[in-house]
Amino acid sequence: MNKAYQQGLKSLYQIFKAINLRSVYFFLILFFSFNALQLFAVNDSLVFKNGNAMVGEIKSMDKGVLLIETDYSDSDFKIEWSGISEIYANSFFLISLTNGARYNGSFKTIDPPNILIESIEGIAKATMDEIVYLKSVDRDFWSRLHASIDFGLSLTRANNLQQFNTRANLGYLADRWSSDFTFSTLFSKQDEVEATKRADASGSFNWFLPKDWFIPATISTLSNTEQKLDLRLNGKLGIGRYLIHTNQTYWGFSLGASYNNERYANEAENRSNLEGFLGTELNLYDTGDLSLLTQVVIYPGITDTERFRSDMKLDAKYDLPMDLYIKFGITVNYDNKPAAGTSETDYIIQTGFGWEL
Repeated sequence: MNKAYQQGLKSLYQIFKAINLRSVYFFLILFFSFNALQLFAVNDSLVFKNGNAMVGEIKSMDKGVLLIETDYSDSDFKIEWSGISEIYANSFFLISLTNGARYNGSFKTIDPPNILIESIEGIAKATMDEIVYLKSVDRDFWSRLHASIDFGLSLTRANNLQQFNTRANLGYLADRWSSDFTFSTLFSKQDEVEATKRADASGSFNWFLPKDWFIPATISTLSNTEQKLDLRLNGKLGIGRYLIHTNQTYWGFSLGASYNNERYANEAENRSNLEGFLGTELNLYDTGDLSLLTQVVIYPGITDTERFRSDMKLDAKYDLPMDLYIKFGITVNYDNKPAAGTSETDYIIQTGFGWEL
């Protein structure tokens, strides 16, 4: 080792020796304590009506069930909203109230059951029962996305019946609007019977207004060999309102105008006409892991006043662990002036096992 190198090491040692080690220790303790406080500060906390408490990260509250993640569990906890007496949330949330008001910010209990909401729209007060929806989100696209997909398969030895169905949903929730895309298909085949194929898809957009009013816009398609329908393209625009919007249920209606264009596989003449529409939707979800959704839409003809159509849908969904679920659904379509050689009423029954994001 040369002399210059030895002199450099000696100088470096003298520098470290001159540093007050107690000051270093104090700085390190202060640094780690500050970070620990920061980590604790971003935690959300719950106090239950029985006096117990929980600390973690609130993910969402929808249909009366709050989802919270903790450091000591492999899966998120599902907690009934009605069992919570106090809540302190430091994350950024999308918040919806029973009166239709929507906020973007954090909230905390100030005097049970009163809640203080600190949002970018301003300061607001509400009660626990008035909060119907929470969603912890960042400003990025992916945190506001939701999706689900399920499949069903039936095989019967008699007549060699084979049936396959699938349904998928993709949605996005923004501060003042939401969009949903759905797709459903059914294929059924058996001996000595013509195969049945049915596929429908829709894209919907809702713009939220004050007082639980909203503007719905929808484009949907339907292809159905049973009705000899190559393609039905339907566009709707209207206005709607939620009459009931709580932690247990919501019920809303919408009305407006609809344009319907149809192409048929047989010799029937293609049709296009203007219709009105009146729809209602009822969602019941304060039933444990079971939720029920009913939709009914009627289409009275405007340019063809003698024609009347209606669509009805009923879905029952039972939640399983690990974001899995079992789903049963029935859809009924009615048309008092169907294509030649087809029936006025057509229905589809689907069962499936799926996963949701």
